[in-house]
Amino acid sequence: MISGRLPGLVSSFGGIILCSLLCALIVGCGGSGSGGAAEEVSLLNVSYDPTRELWKDVNAAFQRTEEAAGRGIVIRQSHGASGSQARAVIDGLEADVVSLALWSDTDQLRQAGLLAEGWERALPDRSLPYTSTIVFVVRKGNPKGIREWSDLVRDGIEVITPNPKTSGNGRLSFLAAWGSVILSGGSESDAREFVRRLYSHVPVLDTGARGATTTFAQKGLGDVHLTWESEAWLELRESGGELELIYPSRSILAEPHVAVVDRVVDQRGTREVARRYLEFLYTAEGQELIAKHGYRPTN
Repeated sequence: MISGRLPGLVSSFGGIILCSLLCALIVGCGGSGSGGAAEEVSLLNVSYDPTRELWKDVNAAFQRTEEAAGRGIVIRQSHGASGSQARAVIDGLEADVVSLALWSDTDQLRQAGLLAEGWERALPDRSLPYTSTIVFVVRKGNPKGIREWSDLVRDGIEVITPNPKTSGNGRLSFLAAWGSVILSGGSESDAREFVRRLYSHVPVLDTGARGATTTFAQKGLGDVHLTWESEAWLELRESGGELELIYPSRSILAEPHVAVVDRVVDQRGTREVARRYLEFLYTAEGQELIAKHGYRPTN
């Protein structure tokens, strides 16, 4: 059930032989089994927390496209709180591509020398294959009558939202709450006091979006969950009718950028395939998969 409205919104010779044998075994185990196929390559996509289902489908579709062209590929995924994922890449996790929740998380990689200047212009639509927003998920029948941001600070309301220090979902929820005050004519002081009161209603701060989903939808804590629109649709599908989606009258435009990690792909020789991978998101098939999983396609 939906209530409300959409917001505006590797040195010796022996070592070389051993390494070659191991590589052959790995490719042999992971490949398509067709004789004479091109050497299989691998990519690592470091993404934010709740995108597992989306990337599972995108990866399978892109692999089929590559195999049809005689190219083998293995795509590995890493998921976690967006800020923590950015830090992991800066600290040495060799991501060929990143798909993080916030522009600021991705731009940290540029500041660390991993991305080229102007990375946003490397792909269409400012490297945004989709957008999203923050919505409310409530219990069946919305027993606490939660419709707007102001309702979150009423007595007796428990709010589930992840930690804004680590989570993209958490930061976007914080900013949306802050903005709801400013857009209603409040001052920065009013906004600061509102978010202070809001977080006094949060019984637990999970590190990432999926953890917060588990807390609310599976553990049954809280009256309202502030989450990605895509995650809300997943919660509703899995709830058996026990949860409802509320669109507050105002929310925030979420822009999860994607990027090829220039330093890594140049070291690994994977630039061409990494770019094809992200460009696939802008194809009709890619955009359909994005919509299927509750994100807002940009095409």
